Amino acid sequence: MSLVSQLMDALQIMPGVGPKSAQRLAFFLLQKDRSGARHLASILNQALDQVKECQQCRTLTEHNVCALCSNDQRSWRQLCVVESPADIIQIEQATDYKGRYFVLHGKLSPLDGMGPSELKLNQLIDILAKPECQELIVATGSTVEGETTAQYLAGLAEKGGIKASRLAHGVPLGGDLEYIDNNTLAHAFAGRTHY
Repeated sequence: MSLVSQLMDALQIMPGVGPKSAQRLAFFLLQKDRSGARHLASILNQALDQVKECQQCRTLTEHNVCALCSNDQRSWRQLCVVESPADIIQIEQATDYKGRYFVLHGKLSPLDGMGPSELKLNQLIDILAKPECQELIVATGSTVEGETTAQYLAGLAEKGGIKASRLAHGVPLGGDLEYIDNNTLAHAFAGRTHY
């Protein structure tokens, strides 16, 4: 197999990159931007060598403790549990949340071999045992596995005497009801709030 074919195959490991996209990327990097490709390869190698999980929240960082966990201004009163480090970026950009995080790196899914030990929930239990921790905010997806994970985490919080809350799901801001799928609408209707 030629190096060009190997490059196209390698590019397909990224989500959303199929054969045609991989072909376009490979040819762009080889024909139009070799210096950019070398820089990309160099940064990727450095990241693979140096990036690891934060010892406290499990997000990705090149330090033992990430910048968010190192920030003394962030409160231990609220702990937000997310599925991936990308979720932290979304919450940080969209909200003024000033609590702490815990990254699961997945969700409970017995069929995929993801149980409590794979998600390192013992580490989460240790954090929940901190006397400062008063609320667990569950920010998992609304898939079946995400909902199962949310229920499991809420149970852990209740055992520790900690209030558990869940991100609201439902009709998007500016969305028309006629374009919302039935499951989303049913979930939004069941989780409605009062004025």
